[in-house]
Amino acid sequence: MDGAIGAGESKEHTRTAGISRKTNETDIQLKFGVDGTGQAVIETDVPFLNHMLDLFTKHGQFDLTVKAKGDVDIDDHHTVEDIGICLGQTLREALGDKKGIKRYASVFIPMDEALAQVVIDVSNRPHFEYRASYPSARVGTFDTELVHEFLWKLALEARITLHVIVHYGQNTHHMIEAVFKALGRALDEATSIDPRVTGVPSTKGVL
Repeated sequence: MDGAIGAGESKEHTRTAGISRKTNETDIQLKFGVDGTGQAVIETDVPFLNHMLDLFTKHGQFDLTVKAKGDVDIDDHHTVEDIGICLGQTLREALGDKKGIKRYASVFIPMDEALAQVVIDVSNRPHFEYRASYPSARVGTFDTELVHEFLWKLALEARITLHVIVHYGQNTHHMIEAVFKALGRALDEATSIDPRVTGVPSTKGVL
C-alpha cells in the first residue's frame, strides 16, 4: 500500500489504518477507524463529498480524518476517485484477518422521498453493482457520476462486494445522501464483531 501506516490484524487489535498518497493529481492523507464514535475531520476541495463523508462516518460510527488537495481546476474526478481508493485501502488494512466479523449486511435508508439500499459482503472478492438514476446531472458543482467512481474504487480497493440500489427519489441530493448513510450503516454492521463467530465467517477458513 502507498505509504500505509498502522493496521488492525484481528478482533483483539485496534482496527485502524492510515495512508499518505501523493500523485501528480492529488495529495491525500487519510486515517480510518472501524470502531469509532462517528468523529469526522474532512478537509477536501469538494464540498459535497465532504458532506457525504461526514454522513457516512456519523451513521457508521467510524472515525475518519481526510485531508486532500487535488486538481479541481480541471474537475473533481481525480480527488473523488483517489479518496475512494485511499478509503478502500485503509478499510482493508484495518480489518486485518477479519476474524469474528459478521461479514454481510443489507440496509435500507430513507431520506424524505428517496430510498436507497446498500448490500455488502466483506468477501475479499471485489465486485460492484450500481443501480441509480438521478434527476439531475449535478448537485451544485458536484457531478453525480462521481458517486459511481467513488463507490467502485472503494469496493475494489477494500476487496468487498458492494451492491447499491436507489429504489426511487425525486431530489438528487436526497438520493445520494441516502446512499452514503446506508453505506455507513451497512459497513458498520458487516464489520462488527459477532462473539458467536469462531475464526472467519467462511467455510473456506479464510477471507
